[in-house]
Amino acid sequence: MLGPAKARGRSKARPRAPVLASWFGRMKKIEAIIKPFKLDEVKEALQELGVQGMTVLEAKGYGRQKGHTELYRGAEYVVDFLPKLKVEVVIGDDQLGPALEAIQAAARTGRIGDGKIFVSDITEVVRIRTGETGAAAV
Repeated sequence: MLGPAKARGRSKARPRAPVLASWFGRMKKIEAIIKPFKLDEVKEALQELGVQGMTVLEAKGYGRQKGHTELYRGAEYVVDFLPKLKVEVVIGDDQLGPALEAIQAAARTGRIGDGKIFVSDITEVVRIRTGETGAAAV
């Protein structure tokens, strides 16, 4: 007797399960919220370290600076959410320290609102095109 998949002419073959990243080395995800005009400096600093890819998202937010007031056609209004960029990079553990220092140095203006950097553990990465997993997929 054939199973339901065979009866319909489909095989039961499933895609390979990804191998856990711990086999290939640990990885971290850096999310940096920066001022938009600092993007090129941050990108160049990371490229000098050999970081190969990044994702950049437009974001709006506020922190301690709590926005500011602006004057438009004689009327004053409050800008609560300031434009920022969120830069995301996945790297190996061995690159974490230099990458954090590079982002900090490149994004710093010394004024309030320079941004924040968040670091998280990444348990797995899979390159869709080739099926590579772990650090090899980054």
